[in-house]
Amino acid sequence: MKIKHLLHGGFLLFALALQAQEKKQLTLDEAINLAVTKSTEATLADTKVTTSKFDLDNTKNNQYPDFKVSGQYMRITDPTVKFRIPLGDSSESDDGGTTSSSSSPSVNQIMFAQASLSLPLFSGFKIKNSIDASENMYKAQTYNAANTKEQLAMQAVALYVNLYKAQQSIELIKENLKSANQRVTDFTAMEKNGLMARNDLLKAQLQASNIQITLDDAIKRESTINYQLVTLLKLPDGTKVEPSDAYFKNAGGITPSVTESEAISQRNDLEALRWQQKASEADVKIAKADYYPSLALSAGYVALDIQHVVQVYNAVNFGVGISYDLSGIFKNGKKVKAAQSRAEETKQQVELLTDRIKIQVQESLENYNLSLKQNKVYEEAVEQAAENYRIVKDKYDNGLVDTNDLLEADVDQLTAKINETFSKADITQRYYELLNASGKLTNSFNITQNK
Repeated sequence: MKIKHLLHGGFLLFALALQAQEKKQLTLDEAINLAVTKSTEATLADTKVTTSKFDLDNTKNNQYPDFKVSGQYMRITDPTVKFRIPLGDSSESDDGGTTSSSSSPSVNQIMFAQASLSLPLFSGFKIKNSIDASENMYKAQTYNAANTKEQLAMQAVALYVNLYKAQQSIELIKENLKSANQRVTDFTAMEKNGLMARNDLLKAQLQASNIQITLDDAIKRESTINYQLVTLLKLPDGTKVEPSDAYFKNAGGITPSVTESEAISQRNDLEALRWQQKASEADVKIAKADYYPSLALSAGYVALDIQHVVQVYNAVNFGVGISYDLSGIFKNGKKVKAAQSRAEETKQQVELLTDRIKIQVQESLENYNLSLKQNKVYEEAVEQAAENYRIVKDKYDNGLVDTNDLLEADVDQLTAKINETFSKADITQRYYELLNASGKLTNSFNITQNK
């Protein structure tokens, strides 16, 4: 029997230890760091930057010379070899040429080797502008990655705040459910002693049931948000995140200094679009390059050995080649106009995003100020609801109000507490939304990331 108790106790301790291991206290700084460094989207953003860098390196390679080496070795059957060039005694052939009077040599192998070098000298500045376009796209991709991480940070903030809300609401609802169940117990005893109508007991039981349903829904919501946050941050499955309330207790203590001009100069998505605009302008120059001829320096070396027939060595050649597509003068106009139109589109997108940023900053600032005002109202509402419940409870005990009034005052008190808790969390979220609108969110945390 003692062994059974020991095993049961040991299993209970193991279960409690396992449950404790699944819980993880996580600060908002840590959550954002994980979001911008470990999440799949952050990794994908970094990979796109790396790919863009490789594209730039490949484009730069076009300015370097091409050097090719090739060789062949072939075995052939015994051919009949006739020399057109007189070699000693010769006679006229049937087709009017001359052939050597010597016997045909035995040839069964051919060796051939060649090396060639080509260096572009001028191509209408196409190579230079192609490199400029690739560099601009690389910078644009870098800022796109920074913007992606900015949005991931904001997503982490939203999930963190919502998880805090869900956990706090669970605690408040549990406390209220405990009071409701105690009220049901008290009413049940009073109903048995004939001191209360059964209808009032049923009302108390119904309220307790409704609170239980609300609690179950809050637990479900907390589990869903926790799973989303764990998935985003790439934490182990089954981890239960416990947000720190330090970010919510002093919410609203500091109002960030944000201006439209700062946002326009610091937003990564706008900066990425500006570099895309520069790349599109370089594309216009690339399209115009077809109006010019191409000039290249070429050199080569050839070696040939036909068994028993001829050997060629040190056949070095070099020179300059020029090409000019005359039809391109007439055909290239549409290509240039298309590139110019795309550049104009990007320019208009920059202007449009600039206007949107101004609106976002203004809206975020208004939302933050509104959350501060609402929090003051909700704090007063908690005091008012507590005082109201005290008065109603006192009247109820003296038979001056009925059960409906008591239960309603209890619900009002719970609602006021939840609203106050949520309002503090909303201030925190609106604060970071304002930083996000101004492009300062990730910079406000101690984050190590590639930019």
